[in-house]
Amino acid sequence: MIRGETRRLARGLAFTGLWVVGLGVFTAYPVLASLYYSFCDYSILQRPVWIGLENFRQLATDDVFWLSLRNTLFFAAISVPLGTVVSLSLALLLNQEVRGRAFFRALFYLPSIVPAVASSMLWLWIFNGQHGVLNQALAPVFALWGGQPPAWFGDPDWAKPALVLMSLWGVGNSTIIYLAGLQDVPRELHESAELDGAGPLRRLWHVTLPMISPVIYFNVVMGLIGAMQVFTQAFIMSGGPDGNPARSTLFYALYLYSTAFYDLRMGYASAMAWVLFLLIAGLTWAANRVASKRVHYSS
Repeated sequence: MIRGETRRLARGLAFTGLWVVGLGVFTAYPVLASLYYSFCDYSILQRPVWIGLENFRQLATDDVFWLSLRNTLFFAAISVPLGTVVSLSLALLLNQEVRGRAFFRALFYLPSIVPAVASSMLWLWIFNGQHGVLNQALAPVFALWGGQPPAWFGDPDWAKPALVLMSLWGVGNSTIIYLAGLQDVPRELHESAELDGAGPLRRLWHVTLPMISPVIYFNVVMGLIGAMQVFTQAFIMSGGPDGNPARSTLFYALYLYSTAFYDLRMGYASAMAWVLFLLIAGLTWAANRVASKRVHYSS
């Protein structure tokens, strides 16, 4: 019996060994190393020097750090609720019995699998202040009030709203998840509510949304985590790590990347990374507290 268990253990370790090694080398070690470096003065080119909490004390007085945090929180506060409403609305529409439903589902999902770099280059052309197709479409509307369409990434006031608008391009992934949740809602509940005289809006509010509340919670948390780490779109569309124009798109991850690989302040960047981790963990905990009374799981 012992020999057989040993043989099974050896086989299990043989199958999982490469994954365990990869987890340790490429995930566990970098995470623990960044925790150590966050307490060090480390510039990659020299050995790390232990300085305790000095990096975290500098963060508290770093105006650029607070600016990047405000920009990121603004983006998350607008893009996550707006993306939730748009993706859920699309899922409700795509759940209807209409001709060509499969085609429309694929059509709305496709943008979410376009690489971020490619979609950013596409939206740079769309947001072009002079020749972009968006401004050409908006020009007659603004002309009614005697104005002109915004310059988007040429105007600090419009750069972040442009990125929020662009984020709606990729809601297809969460739309598919909402669609799967909608199809799991028992039809009997809608029929019972309809017999009781509930109209479409009441059935949506009192039946559909409570039944898919775990799906809503999942998508909101994942969207929040993604919004707090926004990087690629801002890096490409602002033309580098400075968050132009006028640092209006300098998000947290962008400033972290600039600090680590442009300024070579790896210890300071590691401290920023752990602050971001604690911030995301705190927001997730707060979302979990709010969801504990509003998310309903069917047993």
